[in-house]
Amino acid sequence: MSRVIFLVDMNAFFISCEMARNPSLKGRPAAVAGDPKNRSGIILAANYDARKFKIRTTMLVHEAKKLCPQLLLVPPDHELYNRKSSEVMSILSRYTPVVQQNSIDEAWLDLTGCECLFGKPVEIAEKIMKDILKELDLWCSIGISDNKFLAKMASEMKKPLGITEVWQKDVKNKIWPLPVREMYGIGKQTEKKLAELSILTIGDLASCNSALLARAFGKYGDELKRLSNGIDTTPVTEHPHYDSKSVSRSTTLSRDTVDIDYAKSVLMRLSEEVGSEARRYDYKGKTVAIVIKYGDFQAITRQKSMFSPTYLTKEIYRTGISLLEENWNKSRPVRLLGIGLSNITDDVSEQLSIFDLNKEIKDGNWKEEKLERAMDAIRNRFGSETVKRAKLIDNIKNDIKK
Repeated sequence: MSRVIFLVDMNAFFISCEMARNPSLKGRPAAVAGDPKNRSGIILAANYDARKFKIRTTMLVHEAKKLCPQLLLVPPDHELYNRKSSEVMSILSRYTPVVQQNSIDEAWLDLTGCECLFGKPVEIAEKIMKDILKELDLWCSIGISDNKFLAKMASEMKKPLGITEVWQKDVKNKIWPLPVREMYGIGKQTEKKLAELSILTIGDLASCNSALLARAFGKYGDELKRLSNGIDTTPVTEHPHYDSKSVSRSTTLSRDTVDIDYAKSVLMRLSEEVGSEARRYDYKGKTVAIVIKYGDFQAITRQKSMFSPTYLTKEIYRTGISLLEENWNKSRPVRLLGIGLSNITDDVSEQLSIFDLNKEIKDGNWKEEKLERAMDAIRNRFGSETVKRAKLIDNIKNDIKK
């Protein structure tokens, strides 16, 4: 049986969520944008009315305003976007249990064998699109194929509200004529390197000598050759396992700081996010790393291994703070902080000796895990701002006083 794979891609997701919440934005050029005063004055998502003025993602706000003085700007609300993303994934799960979320606004679905329940692939896509539009007032485009790569390529071909089929038999006519830059996974640097080899279209890449690609790109050359011919055997997996798993978060601070207490509160918030994601996938890690980027854009990375793997926010934060304190330089203002958990295993059923067991009980780690999972459940249901640690609340109060 040939596979049936969908890639569902939400159209202009952030601003679409805002338009669903505030219908007065519809039919007017609008965009989600960061605050220029907080160094994030870029367009994060523009609606299709704004795109008519050539406004695009990552454009500086002042540049966008020059192109469209009447542009309406909305501050980002990531809690809303995460909630709507979960609602989209819930709708997709009605059609198949095999849903692999690729980002906040897109996911692959394996619908192989589901035709007997929901109809032909295009009919299923129409039903999914209708459900998302009716229930969430959001638009999407859907790519249909027999593998993940081609489904992703198909989803990009018709936006917004497009449904496109690209099967293996269609590669020669639909994929090969495209510029190589439009191939999923190819960035500017790879495009430049391919151009130096006179490879300008995906078809050029598909017919290129394998040895030439191997010399230029190593093992990646084999993958480029395979994908350009529309060959992709990777499965749709609900929780994909990677050879080098890690969970990390970073943020650019609203102001350069030499205040270590402020830096610690930022690290606490990031540790909460890292711990929450690690627990969601049952990923325990032994190594915590922090990144400190200074006002002059120089950066350092420091890491430390723990005695045993963990996904507890408390332990991640404690290790991160020790690294921060060891490497803090009060004469160098900091503009970005990050923390990550690596050296990860998804085997959470590790064997413990009686001595380890006693230590776990003594340290209260089991109780801490119950507490943190309860906090995860509350946040997932009612929003990420519902429950805060005392340290974060104290920091908010101090900022207000200042």
